[in-house]
Amino acid sequence: MAHLAGDNKKLTARVRRIGGQVASLERALAEGADCGGILQQLAAVRGAVNGLMLQVLEGHLREHVVSSTRRRDQAELEPVLAVLRSYLK
Repeated sequence: MAHLAGDNKKLTARVRRIGGQVASLERALAEGADCGGILQQLAAVRGAVNGLMLQVLEGHLREHVVSSTRRRDQAELEPVLAVLRSYLK
């Protein structure tokens, strides 16, 4: 998965941030934080994971599904990626 190797630093940094968010969520639950704060942290974690998934999925589609040598294929991929971006927000 060459596309992952190229983005390895960014992906790893993203995963570490998500880990920090999850650790913060765990602390909030252990401390009995209010429901509103817990829900807000859960939404932030979900958004971060969706962003990571979109980044990996987009790289996969561009690298493995659509031929990078054919401009037409790349152009046809853009509407699909737009839908994925809006869905995974």
